Amino acid sequence: MTTPIPLCDAVSCVAAQCTATVCRGAGIASNNAMFTRASRAIPGGVNSSIRAFKSVGGTPYSVARAEGARVWDVEGNDLIDLVQSYGAIILGHAHPKVTEAIRVAAGDGTSYGAPTPREMKLAEAIAERVPSCERVRFMNSGTEATSTAVRLARGATGRKRIVTFHGNFHGATDALLAAGGSGLATLGLPGTAGVPEEAVANTWVLPYNVVPKLDNDVAAVFVEPVAANMGLVQPLPGFLEGLRAECDRVGALLVFDEVITGFRLGAGGAQAKYDVRPDLTCFGKVIGGGLPIGAVGGRADIMENLTPLGSVFHAGTLAGNPLATAAGLAALNELTDDVYMELLARARKASAILRDACADAGIHAQFPVVGTLVGMYFGNALGSAVPTNFEEAKTTDEAMYARVFHAMLSGGVALAPGAYEAVFVGLGHTDDVMDELASRTNAALRSLAI
Repeated sequence: MTTPIPLCDAVSCVAAQCTATVCRGAGIASNNAMFTRASRAIPGGVNSSIRAFKSVGGTPYSVARAEGARVWDVEGNDLIDLVQSYGAIILGHAHPKVTEAIRVAAGDGTSYGAPTPREMKLAEAIAERVPSCERVRFMNSGTEATSTAVRLARGATGRKRIVTFHGNFHGATDALLAAGGSGLATLGLPGTAGVPEEAVANTWVLPYNVVPKLDNDVAAVFVEPVAANMGLVQPLPGFLEGLRAECDRVGALLVFDEVITGFRLGAGGAQAKYDVRPDLTCFGKVIGGGLPIGAVGGRADIMENLTPLGSVFHAGTLAGNPLATAAGLAALNELTDDVYMELLARARKASAILRDACADAGIHAQFPVVGTLVGMYFGNALGSAVPTNFEEAKTTDEAMYARVFHAMLSGGVALAPGAYEAVFVGLGHTDDVMDELASRTNAALRSLAI
């Protein structure tokens, strides 16, 4: 850990007059104090459930600022960040091209409720890089994108049934928040309180990496082409191709949820990597350069079912807003072929660092790599194999992960506070940072040696 950086303790701090490196603004003295105060204003103290550390225990750290591959918490602790806003940050935190684009856009006004050149240009940039996206419609999150895709698929096909897969996560959309049990095909049951059975009555939850036999009631099949919410599980040969063929056979739509893989695996996303063309694609995270955004792209004849051309409603005052589209366009313009080659190398290096440090500490763990993504699996329930579906992924040793998570955090490395997330690296993880990551990781895990 480095020496804490200067912090502002002024209760009535005025940011414009503050000269501290990090401005607390309200005299927050520690992560514990921050969480306690936040819990009095925010349910559970967080605005996204995983941030509460329920699965790993302890009190969450609160980020005061970030730059490159690092975040600093309110106590001034310097952490090498392997979360990167769950994949949204590829260029590194506070990348100058992105922050400058946001600054210029903000100077022009933050929201108009009217069309802008920036949203047009970002839509063109996506369509140019992802050929399946002949038309693109923006919204404000990945969840809104999947929700819109469900409505669009049903409206375009005149069918009700939606197919998803065990362990895939498609955001907080009621129709997709179904929890399937065992068996070849399971009628969805609500996966959370507040979602009535009727909301998921037309949702089937099936085993990942098994091509199902569909019927003529299916409107769409939703799939993470690379599953990144149950650890990291890549599609087996023939799985995505089989889904494409089966959807074509019954006239259903194939929807790729590329909220994580889109523009992270490469300019064309997972569909380019595996050469399978979906009918619709959902985006988020990366296309906003770190700002909130989502999008649905797809075939023109399907997309034009959306209002005002068709009868499937979609609207939003902040959809395509000038800040997020400016940041997204700046980010995409930096993602060249050379950048992706560098990201591939860094993902492999991060995997090797984590693997070797665990091995030296006697911890059974695997860190599979799919392109620029790194997964985590703890324990030896699968021997030397890696998970290929949700049931296998669930055999990971969550208790061991919690121990590793806290050892790493104490040693200055931030992982996601959940055993089923991916590891994300970006351009901010320079060679020097990777060397420091290796040093910190080795030191942290030696304390857990078994």
